[in-house]
Amino acid sequence: MKYTLRQLQVFLAAAHHENITRAAASLAMSQSAASSALKDLEKQFDIQLFDRVGKRLQTNELGRALRPQVAALLEQAAALESALGRHSDIGPLKIGATLTIGNYLAVQAIAKFMRENPEAKIDLDVENTAEITRKVCNFELDIGLIEGEMRHPELIVSPWLDDELVVFCSPQHPLAGREQLDDQQLLDATWILRETGSGTRQTFDRAMHGLLPELKVLLELQHTEAIKRAVEAGLGIACLSRITLSEAFNRGSLVPLRVPHRDLHRKFYVIRHRQKYLSEGITRWLAHCEAIAQAIGRKSIRIEEPWHQL
Repeated sequence: MKYTLRQLQVFLAAAHHENITRAAASLAMSQSAASSALKDLEKQFDIQLFDRVGKRLQTNELGRALRPQVAALLEQAAALESALGRHSDIGPLKIGATLTIGNYLAVQAIAKFMRENPEAKIDLDVENTAEITRKVCNFELDIGLIEGEMRHPELIVSPWLDDELVVFCSPQHPLAGREQLDDQQLLDATWILRETGSGTRQTFDRAMHGLLPELKVLLELQHTEAIKRAVEAGLGIACLSRITLSEAFNRGSLVPLRVPHRDLHRKFYVIRHRQKYLSEGITRWLAHCEAIAQAIGRKSIRIEEPWHQL
């Protein structure tokens, strides 16, 4: 075999960090050793995997094409090493979740998974939909749980759970107590919204088609709790997932506003890279997500084949 796993590790780290010094540090290697490993790999096959721009390594077309295969091969090698050493069958899992899912669903799901699989080690990364999607595409995450609809040729996307956004205000707001809101009231209101790039904002923008250019947006915030506090303070009205608002509705610090003529329903999705190696840990996590969906009456998800390509 003309390449070593170490050379492939260096290639993958360099593709991720776009810098050989940072790649070497991530692998606990010297900069010179990492640089030599990468040069030897390219020389052995008479290829170039990166365009060198100063100190930056930019993956070229060939490097981008090989990266998924290299990532899958290294993951298989790690799984084999674990099996040979009779260590955990699951190994570490890197799960990404968007803010609503991460803050209100993922922690409970992970806790249950770890009770059922005590040897599991899970890292949870909570970001917005755009960032989680980017990291899954770059093999920085094994699985993503996202709120936003998206299409990507490199990803397998599966509908997971149903969700609904709710427009809400403080009990003291002039709109509180209205039976339902019409479009003019939506236009007259001052809004506090999630940031562009979030799944919540994507659903809201779609639901408010025809009104968006004229909506009065006072603030765009990344965190749902900050939005809730701003609405409680009387700064405006907002729109978030129902699962983030149930406690506030129950205690009366916020009140829902009905907008029946606007479709605020959406789905949560599970995403993974098409060329991602399905380790034992990933397979069990996908089965865990399926069990959660079945528990609330959703259709069973087939794990052994691509789920659903949007």
